[in-house]
Amino acid sequence: MNAPSRRRPGTPDPVPEERTIGKILHARRAGLGTVAVIVASMALGALVWPRVAEQVRSGDDTVLHPEAIELRGQAPWVRADIRTEALRNASLDHGLPLTDPELPNRLARAFDMHPWVRRVVRVDLRHPAAATIEVECREPAAMVGVAGGLLAVDAEGVVLPSADFTAEAAASYPRLAGIDSSPQGPEGAVWGDPAVEEGAALAHVIQPEWRALGLSECRAVLVSGGEVQRRVWELIGADGFVFVFGAAPGREEPGEASAAVKIARLKALVGKPSTAAAGRVDLRDEPATPSP
Repeated sequence: MNAPSRRRPGTPDPVPEERTIGKILHARRAGLGTVAVIVASMALGALVWPRVAEQVRSGDDTVLHPEAIELRGQAPWVRADIRTEALRNASLDHGLPLTDPELPNRLARAFDMHPWVRRVVRVDLRHPAAATIEVECREPAAMVGVAGGLLAVDAEGVVLPSADFTAEAAASYPRLAGIDSSPQGPEGAVWGDPAVEEGAALAHVIQPEWRALGLSECRAVLVSGGEVQRRVWELIGADGFVFVFGAAPGREEPGEASAAVKIARLKALVGKPSTAAAGRVDLRDEPATPSP
């Protein structure tokens, strides 16, 4: 016969095994219920979030539309709609999320690729969705005579959108003659011929006096100097009078007068009877000292 078990005084009575197992099962069932609720919530969230996210992304406060982009710096001689053309050509003419960290760079690249834009000064994004883009435009310096018409270039020889010029506007710019090449790239790229770059630089410095001096074109002429040919520029007046300008600005031969000196001499000669009688004046020569 087994002896009765002894318990120390103050020790609580043991809990029946059935009750303990019941509590454990109850706790497990509660835990499984909580997990089930979490899983269900996650599943519901996965179904609902795409719709909510789309609404957030498409909200007026966070999506930049073309009409909310302000362009500053478009020059008065540019007839094109730079903003519309730049966004369209870069496929950015739709809603753009402000949350895109690359958005400022994408906008800057789009406008920098436009042939009228010399550089993008800044891109500012704001909330609610809006943007300000400031650009510096290229300025026409001359029209290059080619087969079939005229092509506009700036002072660096970059080809400009000639379709933006009316016949009257094109006629107001110096015309470069004696150019045998065609542009080597698209509008917005350098022509690719040193003669065009030289002529454009010359046209740029002479342009303020172009109309006042009654000039019609800048003509490139190759002259032999020993075994080397060099380019000399002549300014042709409306009456066929020729002013020999010489080398383009910055390309003067040793001892040759600077462009500023030549222009000053040109101004002094315009309208003088002796000049009209000569038919040709070399601006590289020192003007004769008047007799007392």
